[in-house]
Amino acid sequence: MAKHTKKVGIVGKYRTCYGAFLRKMVKKIEISQHTKYTFSFCGKTKMKGQAVGIWHCGSCMKTVAIKSAIRRLKKLKDQ
Repeated sequence: MAKHTKKVGIVGKYRTCYGAFLRKMVKKIEISQHTKYTFSFCGKTKMKGQAVGIWHCGSCMKTVAIKSAIRRLKKLKDQ
């Protein structure tokens, strides 16, 4: 299947529905939702969100519940 979402990215599945502003908002949320983050216990970039506040590491197979993880992880990544 050819990739036709070069400009719009992950929200290309919505095509022209919902309006440009809402698609841009959803794009920001979905990118952070599907990104892999660095896990503080093992130090590998394998942590993905399973549900709201529940994070799972693919390398050490640990599951943790963190209240405000994304903001804290982005701050650690920027340092």
